[in-house]
This record gives sequence, C-alpha cells and structure tokens, in this order.
Amino acid sequence: MACTKPIHSPLHQWHNILRALPTLYPTSARPLSTTSQTTTPKPRIPPPRLPANISQKVFTPPKKIKTYPPPPSTRNHHPFAIASINEAHIATLDPTGARTRLFSRSNPDVPRVGDILLTTFTTGDPFSGICLNIRRRGPDTAILLRNRLLTVGVEMWIKIYSPKVRSIEVVERAVKRARRARLYYLRKPKHDRGSVEGVVEEYLKRRRLLRSGAVGVREPAASAKNPSAARKGVGAR
Repeated sequence: MACTKPIHSPLHQWHNILRALPTLYPTSARPLSTTSQTTTPKPRIPPPRLPANISQKVFTPPKKIKTYPPPPSTRNHHPFAIASINEAHIATLDPTGARTRLFSRSNPDVPRVGDILLTTFTTGDPFSGICLNIRRRGPDTAILLRNRLLTVGVEMWIKIYSPKVRSIEVVERAVKRARRARLYYLRKPKHDRGSVEGVVEEYLKRRRLLRSGAVGVREPAASAKNPSAARKGVGAR
C-alpha cells in the first residue's frame, strides 16, 4: 500500500531552523560581507637623534651641479640667416655676377616670359625655346623653356646658377609684353608657336657676322631710341 506521507520535510521547517541559529551560534549571525572598521592611526614616533659623525655620513648635503651659460645666439649676428646663406651660395656659383644682373628685375634687358632664349651647356647640345616661366628662388632660380622637336613638344627646366650651364642668351624679344606670369596656355595646339629652330639659326648666323665685323646694327634709328630693343642676343656667360 502506497504511503501518502511525504518523504522530505516541508520547506517551512527550514525556516524555523534558520531562525533558531542566532541563539545557538551567535558567531554565525555575522554577515559574510566585510564590514568597515574605523581605526585610529597610531602616532608616528620620531627617530632618535643620531650622533654627529653618523648623521654626516648618512645625510649628505645635495651636490651642486655646475651649470654653463647658453651658447651665443647667431640671430644677434645674422638676423636673416637664410638670406645670408643664399647670398653666399650665389657668390660661389656666380662669381662675376653676370647671371644675377641678367635676371635682376631692375635690369632693362631682363628676359621675360614669351622671349626666345638660347642656353648652351658644358656637356651636350644647346637647347632653345620660348620662356614659359621664370622662377626666382635665390640659388634655385630657374627658367622653363618650350620648343617643338620633330613635331613633339619638349619642355626643360634650366637652373641659371648650375655649373653645367655655360651661357644664356636672348635670341628674340616678344612682340608684346605678356600679361601673365606663366604662359602655360602655349601648350595647347591652338596657341602653340611651333619650333623656334629657324629663328635660332638666323640669330646665330647674324651673330657670327657681327663678331666678324661684316655688318653693323640693322636698325640705327631703333638703336638710338631703344638700344635694348635693337640689340638682340643679350645674355650672360
């Protein structure tokens, strides 16, 4: 016959047992979590006074570090150091000052964009073309020349202070002064002036005749009014 009485005690009996635990075991009533205890700090006892001979050995005075004054500033002697360095480089690269005077803005015969320039080198063939841009950057001053060789447009940046550059000459002046500082529009087929080899060959032929004394100035009236316009071939060597 099956037993109807449950095997385990009901759960409410555990509640009664847990309520009686504090009376039987008082220490078990403390919670498991840590409790904060306020402790008063103990006063620190100063160390005993040491004898003089021991205190000198233990407590040594701080060592004095020798300091030096700052080095003299170069700004007092050279307020514009970069300009001084550039001038020294230009004096080394151009001892005669011919190229500096040629591209000086105060020079009436200064090359301008749109002029045809002829550049010869110590090694290699000369290069001539239309000046598209003049970049004035001190020792890095350079000119951009464009020419058409074998129906192909060729451009070359030439540094005027380079030791490989032998001479720069103005072959022909522009008919009208350009209103732009960079004539990059000449790269388009609509405005391309083509090759300048014919102009350069005529200039070289006329220069040889002038040096030989066979001919004189072509236009005396123009030379009297404006010598820089009549005198082509101004350059620096």
